[in-house]
Amino acid sequence: MVRVFLFLGVAVVFLTACGQDHNTATTPPEHKPVTAHPASAGAAAVDARRIIHADDEPQNWLSHGRTYGEQRYSPLDRINDKNAARLGLAWYKEFPGRHGLEATPLVVDGVLYTTAPWNVIHALDAASGRELWQYDPQVPRTRLRYSCCGPINRGLALWRGRLYEGTLDGRLIAVDAATGKLVWQVQTTPRDQPYSITGAPRVVDGKVVIGNSGAEYPVRGYVTAYDAETGKQAWRFYTVPGNPADGFESDAMAMAARTWHGDWWRYGGGGVVWDSFAYDPKLNLLYFGTGNGGPWSRHARSAGRGDNLFICSIVAVDAATGKYVWHYQTAPGDSWDYDATQPLVLADLKIDGRQRRVLMQASKNGFFYVLDRKTGELISAQNFVPVSWTSGIDMKTGRPEIPAKEYYKDSVVYLRPGPIGGHNWKSMSYDPQTGLVYIPTLETFFSYGNDPAFKYTEGIWNLAQDPALITPGAELPPPPDWPVGAHLAAWDPVTQKEVWRIPDKGLWNGGVLTTAGNLLIQGAADSRLHVYRADNGRELWHMPVQTGIIAAPITYTVDGVQYIAVSAGWGGTWATIIGASPVDNPPLPNDRLLVFKLGGGAQLPPPPSRPPWSRPPPVKAPPQEVSKGAVLYNKICYACHGFAAVSGGTFPDLRRMTPETHARFKDIVLGGALAANGMDSFDDVLSKADAEAIHAYLISRANQDWQQAKK
Repeated sequence: MVRVFLFLGVAVVFLTACGQDHNTATTPPEHKPVTAHPASAGAAAVDARRIIHADDEPQNWLSHGRTYGEQRYSPLDRINDKNAARLGLAWYKEFPGRHGLEATPLVVDGVLYTTAPWNVIHALDAASGRELWQYDPQVPRTRLRYSCCGPINRGLALWRGRLYEGTLDGRLIAVDAATGKLVWQVQTTPRDQPYSITGAPRVVDGKVVIGNSGAEYPVRGYVTAYDAETGKQAWRFYTVPGNPADGFESDAMAMAARTWHGDWWRYGGGGVVWDSFAYDPKLNLLYFGTGNGGPWSRHARSAGRGDNLFICSIVAVDAATGKYVWHYQTAPGDSWDYDATQPLVLADLKIDGRQRRVLMQASKNGFFYVLDRKTGELISAQNFVPVSWTSGIDMKTGRPEIPAKEYYKDSVVYLRPGPIGGHNWKSMSYDPQTGLVYIPTLETFFSYGNDPAFKYTEGIWNLAQDPALITPGAELPPPPDWPVGAHLAAWDPVTQKEVWRIPDKGLWNGGVLTTAGNLLIQGAADSRLHVYRADNGRELWHMPVQTGIIAAPITYTVDGVQYIAVSAGWGGTWATIIGASPVDNPPLPNDRLLVFKLGGGAQLPPPPSRPPWSRPPPVKAPPQEVSKGAVLYNKICYACHGFAAVSGGTFPDLRRMTPETHARFKDIVLGGALAANGMDSFDDVLSKADAEAIHAYLISRANQDWQQAKK
């Protein structure tokens, strides 16, 4: 188990160029025939007033976090702590494939809109699940090489009759909510750079706001706002400065540049905004969190000096202009992949006898931050999981008191949390009835080490991590005896203390929802949806669903009936890269949207049976070739197929290749025979001898494990 944490996050993925950037809206391609639904006309009236006053229509779920404050709390109480034990499955919708689901559905006036892998949008009757239309933006499958964790996305935005989505290949698309017809699309990222988009857009002040992903490659982060009607760019805020010789786009970038050193712009810099947004309409401030620096090591990207603004920061900008207002940096000069992209939640709290309008984040670095959302003033900060990278936060300066040693000065530094974080992208919820924030937490650690021979290489992951940390058999110092696990924490944001917790059976867990019915709802790695009392955590009900759940549930009503919906599909970083399957390692069904109601009697089909594992070919390659293949595999292949070739179920398990696949191995890896499925050709980075070495390694791994699998 310890070994897994030593390797987490250091995959290397090679990429190819794909044309040029363009930033103008274009007319749509042909799409599948669609049929409108009478209730979908309600989507035409969704605007700022309706989202701001979302509590006036709790039957709907109009925005990613239901409200602009992203609290993920619903006033609905028809399902409550008195009757939740009567819950059952109302209906489900199955999607092709097992890549994982992270999307939050939207619901307006009886129509549910959601996204499946590869950015396919579905409109469904929210009461029955009947499909009304679907739209496939035809993302090139070869773009999977640009994505860390599969062809996933976190959902849609809705505004005046249109749905908005960011695609894996960097487009922002606008689709008619009534018909599924594409209205306009704009390429938000340069096509010849390894950007992707996995986060859900937001619409504020009539503008669609979207970020992007890719800091490990690395790229330069930014947020862009587009006119919701036309797709014309309204403003762009860069999160890290570019080449000083080209001038700076704003005073904020000139200020940030003073915190960088060396030739950082050659490496992109990172700081991508790949998930969280929140909005205060009274202040007209848009808030977003930024990611890690690129490369990870500050020694590699910034000569080992400087805070490197605005990486690992919470930033507030004017929603109308994109102009910088304030920032708070959670990990100055970050060298540990401590993104600040975790969900941002707005609330009004009484602190020290004073009512405060606050912004809250349970950050990847293990600290829960409470900030004044007008000024960015740090009100409080406390670790919610064990941390070793700092002794605490100095409340006078807002900075870490004694940050960890920079690992470029040491061979290996063990720190907690690791790059998977104390809290990742999984949605947390604030319940104004209990006054608690519910956090899907992780207890992890990691071994960081500088690569003494690091050389920046265009188009691949550039972490500047010691390759010994991902080489099987490498001699490493013994890790500390730190516990590893996960739990759902009920956290008091005023006292900054944990009130109670619910242990998880697996490390990777799901987002949460709270309701006025005193319910706390979460899917988990144990392949169940759980419903707890929000006030004390006592479990009221659970249902096995055959696959791990990582997305957050929502709730809505149609004709007076309350429903709970959740995207169920195992995937994401931990499942894909580490190869972790749900507890008990069952065969995974296809991704599904599951919808529940009181008295629901629908049944899931029987889970799939695991295909037989035919005897692998004998190991004929010499040990040195197998060792070479192991190194190459753990640089190029394991970001999709799992470390040590152990799949989490979202991509093919290469230990279980059929004789036919073994025979076609070089055609697949070098010839692109399965490019249409997302397995691009790697002939730009692998020679024939390299491919043969990787094949030899996989044959060796299969022979090691297949006898055990037969038992």
